[in-house]
Amino acid sequence: MMADEEEEAKRVLQKLQELVDQLYSFRDCYFETHSVEDAARKQQDVREEMEKTVQQMEEVLGVSPESSAQSKAQTLMLTGKALNVTPEYSPKAEALLSKAVKLEPELVEAWNQLGEVYWKKGDVAAAHTCFSGALTHCKNKVSLQNLSMVLRQLQTDNGEEHSRHVMDSVRQAKLAVQMDVLDGRSWYILGNAYLSLYFNTGQNPKISQQALSAYARAEKVDRKASSNPDLHLNRATLHKYEENYGEALEGFARSGALDPAWPEPQHREQQLLEFLSKLTSLLESKGKMKAKKLQSMLGSLRPSHLGPCGDGRYQSASGQKVTLQLKPLSTLQPGVNSGAVVLGKVVFSLTTEEKVPFTFGLVDSDGLCYAVMVYNIVQSWGVLIGDSVAIPEPNLRIHQIQHKGKDYSFSSVRVETPLLLVVNGKPQGSGSQAAAMVASRPQCE
Repeated sequence: MMADEEEEAKRVLQKLQELVDQLYSFRDCYFETHSVEDAARKQQDVREEMEKTVQQMEEVLGVSPESSAQSKAQTLMLTGKALNVTPEYSPKAEALLSKAVKLEPELVEAWNQLGEVYWKKGDVAAAHTCFSGALTHCKNKVSLQNLSMVLRQLQTDNGEEHSRHVMDSVRQAKLAVQMDVLDGRSWYILGNAYLSLYFNTGQNPKISQQALSAYARAEKVDRKASSNPDLHLNRATLHKYEENYGEALEGFARSGALDPAWPEPQHREQQLLEFLSKLTSLLESKGKMKAKKLQSMLGSLRPSHLGPCGDGRYQSASGQKVTLQLKPLSTLQPGVNSGAVVLGKVVFSLTTEEKVPFTFGLVDSDGLCYAVMVYNIVQSWGVLIGDSVAIPEPNLRIHQIQHKGKDYSFSSVRVETPLLLVVNGKPQGSGSQAAAMVASRPQCE
């Protein structure tokens, strides 16, 4: 190729790159030039911008000289990348990007784009191969980000193998952050990796804080992160399981406003509002139980219902066997009440679509009714109305929630595992416990 032709080929590639960069900037920075009220139009606007960009690229290519294999691979990659800007799978993008990697196997960006295409197609294994392959050619943050993402979606029937994938997902996301601490997408994907780890390890509060910190960092270093509906939904899901219901509702609402065509955020918001409405109503009415029946139930409470919590066999968090002091619900302080145990009767139970937490109303001998929320349960576990339940070292939460003109106020006791409960004088067996799982949005993060 002559020197002039080489220069012209470089100029053409530069122009194509500029057009593709502008297209992705239009998509990623949409809410810098549009209001949230325009969110419903975003996907259509991006599609129209993509069609316009591809046409402009064809016009540029129509006057370009014959290119080398390397330039041809770059051209195919850039065209495929332009077609890959929308959330939908594009067969044409797959064909162009497949040709690009055959022509130039070390073209890492083509491998990354092809992996995203396979991801949208639902072929997670092929996406994993693309991102892993790209890293063999060159360590780069995009492949690490995407590899973290697909590791959590790889199908496996083995629980231990899934846990290894989740741990590996966290490692890859950390590597991506280390490569560029100012990349908001890396922090966001690290947040998602911690979110999966949180649900895979029995909801450890330290891991939830790591996830929340990563999401906050994503928003701090990248203004576009605040316009990411997935970030708001995932963070709201975490807030919900941490019982920060006000923040959860705000997050679901924000996510829905940013992507009105996506039904999930609105569904989750409505689901949580219905739960809070039913729960507060049942707590106020003590399960709609008649006074005479309630008095009879409370009169049947016995010290024997405390089981190991009342006879010195209870093992505290410090590992010591202690006798706990029976306390009324009214004397509990917010947080963990060490050395105390509460005892009461179940007056109602409330299940949600997700089945977690298992929620029931507990009335003690003073007649006070608090919600009890039990996590990490198997689906078959539960308590019945009339059961006596003892809760050692209860973790009290006081909720004051305001959302869209409605107020919800109540007190609850959080129980991380049914193994901590004593039901009708009996400790719960290991068969009652299971780790909760959460499904993430099946698309590129």
